Amino acid sequence: MQTTAAPALIDERVATLRNSLRGEVVARGDPGYDQVRTVWNAAVDRHPALFARCASAADVMTSLRFARESSLRVAVRGGGHNVAGTALCDDGLVIDLQPMRGIRVDSESRRLIAQPGLRLGDVDHATQACGLAAVCGINSLTGLSGLTLGGGIGWQMRRHGLTIDHLVSAEVVTADSRLLTVSEAQHQDLFWAIRGGGGNFGIVTSFEFDLVELGPAVHGGLVVYAADDAPDVLRAYRDWAEHAPDTITTILVMRLAPALPWIPAARVGRPVLAIGALYAGAAADGEAALAPLSRFGQVIASSIGTRPFVEHQAMLDASAPAGWRYYWKSHYLGGLDDATIDVITGHAWQFSSPQSYTLLAHMGGAVRRRTDEDSAFTGRDAEFAININCAATTVEACETDTAWVKRWHDALAAHATGGVYVNFTTDVGADQVLAAYGAVKLRRLAAVKAAYDPDNVLSVNQNITPA
Repeated sequence: MQTTAAPALIDERVATLRNSLRGEVVARGDPGYDQVRTVWNAAVDRHPALFARCASAADVMTSLRFARESSLRVAVRGGGHNVAGTALCDDGLVIDLQPMRGIRVDSESRRLIAQPGLRLGDVDHATQACGLAAVCGINSLTGLSGLTLGGGIGWQMRRHGLTIDHLVSAEVVTADSRLLTVSEAQHQDLFWAIRGGGGNFGIVTSFEFDLVELGPAVHGGLVVYAADDAPDVLRAYRDWAEHAPDTITTILVMRLAPALPWIPAARVGRPVLAIGALYAGAAADGEAALAPLSRFGQVIASSIGTRPFVEHQAMLDASAPAGWRYYWKSHYLGGLDDATIDVITGHAWQFSSPQSYTLLAHMGGAVRRRTDEDSAFTGRDAEFAININCAATTVEACETDTAWVKRWHDALAAHATGGVYVNFTTDVGADQVLAAYGAVKLRRLAAVKAAYDPDNVLSVNQNITPA
């Protein structure tokens, strides 16, 4: 059955759903509806017919059956941080997993059991109490579920790989309301697909991860250079990054300098290039390891130091708060040759909104030690991932900088690999899906989709059409 826009819902049927769930049902017109439908990206303004705010896997199964029987389009919301806004759909049913925030850390086996409503800050809080960390993300407000299902670029990736490289098993409700446990030993095709293929194949109601030793204290932070010096700084950074140890992950930020206590007041509001770094080893060894990052030119400010990992993970949160308007596009880059650097320095600071910025994440290391065939994620051979971000507080500024994002993205295309990181794109059309996976892998994903969701019930995503 291909789901469609919602017909007028009969009150008795909604009442039946309310009585069938442990969680809450919020329908259009109910008190609190507008609050419930609010998502992180304020540019998304959709009006679902109702929300099933699930408390358990059983609630998810019941909600999916209700949607099919009612011919309702289905959207799925996890942590709610998805830039494309696919957590909502007009006139349909949102299976809302945000209330599912259970978490359990087994410090002896170094395993984490986590439900899909959690955000990275929740995970860090629980794991750091045991001196352990989940391998995930660069922002504590990011939803664990969406990050994982898209792959999981993060601060530890050069030493420990992607988030999906640490996924041991998952509990998945399929489109026909079956509850499956998937792993390398069970339903291997589905386990392969959910590691990078997004929410196309089922609704994950529980994740099991292995954890790594990290923290509570780590060494990292930001080294800030003036944008005027960016051509020379980027060339020096490129030469260093070519031989950088896997213990260091760096993410560059091109933006206006924010008003922070450690940034000179005269620099606030001016274009800067900041090199963010984490040393994923013993904090005591981090100072010497990160020292080269301050030798690429005239440093105007630095926050490099030893701090709790939970603080490091949250240091970019203020750059992307809930309630702003966002539009993102991304590329993978094979390297930073002089021509690519010229494009970067010619476009990165041409935004209008003072909140907009660009991220450039250094990959390689442990990311590349697995092959693209190991999972649905595609892009392990890239040296860098670039994420161009319109971030604005008004409709007008968002429209202006959305156009900047597209120009900037197009200018860089000739220097990119042709691939994109699926979690870094606002557009969800077929061309972006092809760019994210490539033709060969997309055919394999379409076959898995046909096996587990042949009617494309789970279509409000970066959708893969069933074979």
